[in-house]
Amino acid sequence: MERTPPDEGYDLLEQRWIPVRWSAETLADAGGTAADAGEAAAEGGEELPAAVGLRELLERAHEIDALAVTVPPALAGLYRVLYALTARVTGLDRPGDDWSDRRYDVLDDGRLNPDRLWAYLSRYTDRFRLFDPVWPFLQDPRLAQQCEKAAGVNKLITTRPSGNNHAWFQHTRDAAPQAPAAAEAVLHLLVWRYWGPSGRCSSRTVGSVKAANVTAGPLRSALSYHPEGRTLFETLLAGVAEPDPDVRPEADLCPWEWEELPDPVQAPDMVRGPCSGLTARSQHALLLVPEPGGQTVRDAYISWAFLEKMPRDDDFLIWQTSKEGNRYPRLADAGRALWRDVDALLLEDPPGAARPRRPKVFRTAVEACEELRVRAVGFEQDGQAKDIQFVAACTPPLVGLLKQEDVPAAREVGRLRVWGETAGFRLATATRKAWALFTDASKAVECGWSQEAAARFWPRAEEEFWRRVRERDFDGAARGFRRIAEQVYEQVTYGAAGTARGARAREEARVELYGGRPKPAKKTAAAAGGGGGTAR
Repeated sequence: MERTPPDEGYDLLEQRWIPVRWSAETLADAGGTAADAGEAAAEGGEELPAAVGLRELLERAHEIDALAVTVPPALAGLYRVLYALTARVTGLDRPGDDWSDRRYDVLDDGRLNPDRLWAYLSRYTDRFRLFDPVWPFLQDPRLAQQCEKAAGVNKLITTRPSGNNHAWFQHTRDAAPQAPAAAEAVLHLLVWRYWGPSGRCSSRTVGSVKAANVTAGPLRSALSYHPEGRTLFETLLAGVAEPDPDVRPEADLCPWEWEELPDPVQAPDMVRGPCSGLTARSQHALLLVPEPGGQTVRDAYISWAFLEKMPRDDDFLIWQTSKEGNRYPRLADAGRALWRDVDALLLEDPPGAARPRRPKVFRTAVEACEELRVRAVGFEQDGQAKDIQFVAACTPPLVGLLKQEDVPAAREVGRLRVWGETAGFRLATATRKAWALFTDASKAVECGWSQEAAARFWPRAEEEFWRRVRERDFDGAARGFRRIAEQVYEQVTYGAAGTARGARAREEARVELYGGRPKPAKKTAAAAGGGGGTAR
């Protein structure tokens, strides 16, 4: 592989590739407003860039409200890299009884220590170059020799169609692909590392082993939950989970800290703690090929990173248990509102047949911020190659409910969720049944009425939920959600009320809003006159 000149390596520490939203105080100090961030501030003021490099991002995290990354799965991947860097710079990668006290000390400082930050980043300056010939950031330089062919930039950019797929976000052709900017390419590199599909990939030969199949990425199809504070500084500290007592930082290495690249054929053994768990769990290996000048990408290799599947675990997922006893993360669903997950974020043992467990990070996140929100980001996908829709949502501040001393209120929030969902499920059953009776269908299935009812009900239910949470109004919540369902049912089925058939179907199915008709009790054999035998 040809060596990339130093000035073409695209230094992620210094290049401005991470879009940010500056705090109001920072904008005011610079003489600007939120409307002109990224432009020259008032005369004599500071020019605030719309995007920053990793070094400036961490140095000025206390001056930044939030990241402005518009690709949700890329945001989840970038957060994990930043959590690992924050843990290293603050020393929170080291377990101990004083871990919380050490984090309070960092919070009291009001910013990340610039000397420790510079000392750490200076050790790995060459590891943060996107196109470095030896250690390209989060990539495997061996792919240029081990892969039979490159995948192309249309395959790399997850919002583009490739091959014979339909165009949704933009029109591109594999025969004449448009070279993406390096800043865009690195975000989609993160998407591939965490959310990449399983199945066929570019053939890769390592020694005598040749394979062209890859396991799904560690976050494939999952929804990732992140605590967010008033500033990016608070967000990063809230997102650092307390390490287990047996974690040794010197063995818990991020990919940019490795001394040598791992053997793809051997069983992977890189995850030995929170930092490696955040950054080294990828099943996909990638290599970006730059255009001359190093500001755009002309090609990309995408293949398997390891023959064997790495252990799947993550501190930012809601883990559930199937009927068979298998553990799996809660899936991203573009049609499911975030309020329906809130009790699983607040409680260690929330209600539900799937026995959900809240993300580990929320056990300590509340200590880092007085106004903690939860941002959920993900990618609705199947397990293989089908990508459906990005998912992103954010809650109002939940810090009071996340505190251990307010568990009773958190349990009431869990009941709110159950009542809201019950009303929604019963409304769906009622509208499907009414439609089936009205159209003389053989069975009640998803239909125009049920779809319209869902579109009307769930936004109103969400408003009702957050109003009751905000006001701590838990009395009569079941009736409140049921009234919304009744009103929506009336609106959706009103058009059929003018005919005898429609009115009859409408009224017969209405009972489903209240749980349906009670089922008759089963008769025992004796009661049915079946002799003196007993019922089994």
